[in-house]
Amino acid sequence: MHDIKKIRNDPKEFDQHLKKRNINPLSGNIIKIDAKRRKNIESLETLKASVNSLSKDFGKNKSSGKSINEKKFKDTIKEKKAKISKLENESNKLETDLKEILENIPNICSKDVPYGLGEEDNKEVYKWGKIKNVTFEPRQHFDVPAAIGIDFEAAAKISGSRFSILSGGIATLHRAITQFMIDKHIKDHKLKEVAVPVLVKENIMYGTGQLPKFSTESYKTSNGWWLIPTAEVPLTNLVSNSILNYEELPIRLCAITQCFRSEAGSAGKDTTGMLRQHQFEKVEMVTFSLPEKSPEEHLRMTQCAENILKELNLPFRKVELCSGDLGFSAKKTYDLEVWLPGQKKYREISSISNCGDFQSRRMNARYRQNQESKPAFLHTLNGSGLAVGRCLIAIIENNQTAEGKVEIPQCLSKYLLGAKFVNQKGNLE
Repeated sequence: MHDIKKIRNDPKEFDQHLKKRNINPLSGNIIKIDAKRRKNIESLETLKASVNSLSKDFGKNKSSGKSINEKKFKDTIKEKKAKISKLENESNKLETDLKEILENIPNICSKDVPYGLGEEDNKEVYKWGKIKNVTFEPRQHFDVPAAIGIDFEAAAKISGSRFSILSGGIATLHRAITQFMIDKHIKDHKLKEVAVPVLVKENIMYGTGQLPKFSTESYKTSNGWWLIPTAEVPLTNLVSNSILNYEELPIRLCAITQCFRSEAGSAGKDTTGMLRQHQFEKVEMVTFSLPEKSPEEHLRMTQCAENILKELNLPFRKVELCSGDLGFSAKKTYDLEVWLPGQKKYREISSISNCGDFQSRRMNARYRQNQESKPAFLHTLNGSGLAVGRCLIAIIENNQTAEGKVEIPQCLSKYLLGAKFVNQKGNLE
C-alpha cells in the first residue's frame, strides 16, 4: 500500500515511479479524491461541533428559564444532521474510491532497478556452475527412464490437468530434496522453521498483496478461506497488526508448504511435465527487517537460495528483474534460473524480493526504535528457497545418464539410505 502523504507531498515523484513501472500518471486523480475527502472531513467536524454547541446552548437556556424557540432549534438540528449524514456517505464513498485506487497500484521500484518492459529486459548478474558436456541428447525430465515414477495420467484421472503423482525412487528423492533444503536453512543459514496453515483468511491474502488484484490466480473455498499460493502469505502475516521491538529485528523464517495456484492466464505455457502445476511443494524464506538493513538482507536471502543450488551442483544464473517484470509487491527482485539441459535453457527456480514497507502498510506491521519513539513500518522480504518440484526437474535433467539413470547429488545421499542412483525402473540403487 502507498503512503498518501508522500503522494500528496510530491505527486511528480510518485508519477515518475509509476512511469518506470510503465503505468500512466495517477497522482492527479488520487490528490483530487483525497482533497475532496479531507474537505468533507473538515466540514463534518465543523457541523458536528456546531450541533454540539447548539445543543449545549439550548440546554443552558432551558435550565435557566430563558425563552426558547424549540421548533426553530429542532429544525436547525434536523437540517444540520441531514447535512452530516450526506457528508458521511460522501466521505465513505471517497474513502472507498481512494482505497481501491491505492491498493491496486504496484510497489514503486528501487532506484537501482533497471528500466524495462518485460522479461527480455532483465539483467543477468552472473552465471555459476559448469554445464555438463554429454555424449548423448539430454532428455526432458518426463522422458528420462528413471523418472517413470512421475505419473501425469493417474493425476489427471484423480484431479485433472497440471497435477502429478510421484512414486518409488522419484517420490523419495523429492522428499529428500525438501529435507535437505530445510536442514540447510536451519543449520547453515540460521533461519527459524515455522509450520503454517495452507488455508488463510481473506485479509491475510490482502496483507501480502495477492488480493484484490490477483483473486483469479488463487483458489477460494466455499466458506471464504483461501488456499495459499506460497508460504510467504501466512509467514509474512505473522507480524500483522503488531509492533516489534528494534532489538528483535531481523527475524528470519522458513517453511515447507504445499502451494496452490490456478495458473490463470497461462494457457499453453509449459503444459507438459512438472514445471507449471496447480499444486506443488516449496520451501519459502521470509525476513522482517529494519528499513536501512533490507538491501543487505535481500542479498543475504539470495545467497541462501544460491547455496542450495551450489551444493546440489546445479548450474544457474542470477538475474535482476527490470521494472516491467517486477512482481506487484516487490521493489527489487533477483531471480535464480537453473539450467535445464532437456529444454536447453535457464528456467526460474527462485524469486527473492525486497518489498520495502509496501506489505507492512497493508497489514500494519511496525517496529519501535525505543519506548519513546513513534512506531514505524518495518520492511518485509520473501523468496523461494527453493521450489522443490523444479529442483527435482533440474536434478533429473542435469544428472541423467546415457542409460537413463539419474545420479543422486552427494548432499542428498544421507537422506536416501546411501543410494547413488535412481535406476531405469525408478528404484533407488
